Amino acid sequence: MTADLPRILIAEDSNNDLELTLAALKSHRVANQVDVVHDGAEALDYLYCRGQFADRAAAPLALVLLDLKMPKVDGLEVLREIKSDPALRLTPVVMLTSSREEVDLLRSYEFGVNAYVVKPVAFGEFMEAVKQLGAFWAVLNELPPKSATVPPRVGSRA
Repeated sequence: MTADLPRILIAEDSNNDLELTLAALKSHRVANQVDVVHDGAEALDYLYCRGQFADRAAAPLALVLLDLKMPKVDGLEVLREIKSDPALRLTPVVMLTSSREEVDLLRSYEFGVNAYVVKPVAFGEFMEAVKQLGAFWAVLNELPPKSATVPPRVGSRA
């Protein structure tokens, strides 16, 4: 059953936040397989099936949960890459971050993020926020068909 469901990618460098996120998704019985990367460079390798992910079959994702402040390549750059690539552009991306900085919020939306969620500090609130994200994006959200093509964005030179 889970083999037919689109996967969820979590890009998170904090082991504590990663464990909480995985526990919250599991407690809500999100059936999608969850893949984890620990920095932005790994996220890009995963998305483009290169490096250690060269054997991964490219398939649409249900969701990318993306931390903003990561080593090697930050979340904004990963987001920019996803949303500028016609093959990845329709992938739902949620910035799950501790940053409350307005500039981070604005740049995330400028680059096409689907949602921006500030990680709650309290354990219970964090678990609930991730459960709701998982329920919406992995269960309720309707993904475009695999064969869908996206016309170039208005103002682009494609």
